[in-house]
Amino acid sequence: MAPPAKVTASIATAVALAAIAGCGGSSRSGPPQHTGKGRAAPPASAQTVRLIGDGSTAYTGEQPHQPTPLRLEPGKRPPQFVVFSWDGAGEDSQKLFSHFRAVGRKYQATMTFFLSGVYLLPEARRDLYTPPRHAPGTSAIGFNDVRGIKDTVTQLRGAWQEGHEIGTHFNGHFCGPRGGRVWTPDEWISEIEQAEGFVKHWKTNSGLISERPLPFDYSRELVGGRAPCLEGQRNLLPAAREMGFRYDASSSGGLQTWPHRTDGIWDFPLQAIPLPGRDSEILSMDYNFLANQSGTTDGSRALHATWGRQMLAGVMAGFERAYHGNRAPLFIGDHFESWNGGTYMAAVEKAIKTICLRKGVRCVSFKQLADWLDAQQPQVLARLQELPVGEAPDGGWAYLTGAPYGPTGRTAEPVLPAAANARIRPVAE
Repeated sequence: MAPPAKVTASIATAVALAAIAGCGGSSRSGPPQHTGKGRAAPPASAQTVRLIGDGSTAYTGEQPHQPTPLRLEPGKRPPQFVVFSWDGAGEDSQKLFSHFRAVGRKYQATMTFFLSGVYLLPEARRDLYTPPRHAPGTSAIGFNDVRGIKDTVTQLRGAWQEGHEIGTHFNGHFCGPRGGRVWTPDEWISEIEQAEGFVKHWKTNSGLISERPLPFDYSRELVGGRAPCLEGQRNLLPAAREMGFRYDASSSGGLQTWPHRTDGIWDFPLQAIPLPGRDSEILSMDYNFLANQSGTTDGSRALHATWGRQMLAGVMAGFERAYHGNRAPLFIGDHFESWNGGTYMAAVEKAIKTICLRKGVRCVSFKQLADWLDAQQPQVLARLQELPVGEAPDGGWAYLTGAPYGPTGRTAEPVLPAAANARIRPVAE
């Protein structure tokens, strides 16, 4: 979502600084988890609606259109998972949230939308936000207006009903010396609780009391997020665990290998993928292509098409490397922005169109990927995690995933070639 006009300058400043790296005790309400989780639920209209709090949210049953996570059959090649995720998801005049929902429907792509909580908080009530180490009512990305809140809620409602995940991008997008990189676990817990609170009280805060509620209990649905600027994961993880998160997508510079847990939380990092035209790798996010191509949101129009082709080629190179190699999940991070003439939005749409209908590919949310990983035999998952970047198992998939579950024959750690590894550019929004 594009920030309000008055904060555009701060975003431009952040882009200018893009050469540096970086983009529980809480009661979680709602029915308890049960063995039916993950199965497709009947439409919300066929279920009991239980309003929560001021009626901003409601429990309407299990989320529709969720696949049942199945254990990989012995001897079979794993699916190629691809996760397209969106930071700061919201609907503004560009209508990119609604557009990419339509793209998802067309190409069978389920995605993760990381909502910034302050996008459901109107400017007039900004003082309700008390960010860690900043004055109350401040935000690096501003706040929203009532029309923007109404439009964003409409998209969140539809996205959840279509099976997409609503994660969190937290709130005020604070980076640097007083931002997430230095926040304590308790400060991260405060940030998460406030993000939940803004979702659970958007009616009261905006005055839109006659609008329909969001059809989900956010405290129950929220199981992961991505920190602004990819900063602060070390102290975020204990807070995330305390708040019932199952994964975190905040780390940068990951490799295209099968995920591991860190402190009990699935670590889904932005990954190093090829940067076409250069002998280096780049983080798998639209902002990082921008930072390495133009360093500005409004670069030379004559180069827009070239930059778009370069991003698409990089994403496809990362995809093909995994698809024909170790089948590690591919993570692509995005923003609802028109940077450089919408170059990156066009590239992402072409990638979805090209990738998500391929045989053996599943374009899923992070939550759905975590469900699948949790369902796997630990021995098989350990074998997958040993596979180096871009390399299929020496003995074939029938050997790696087959029974009995014995040694894999691999002892090497997953690494990129030394020369390429030295040239990874860990620039993040």
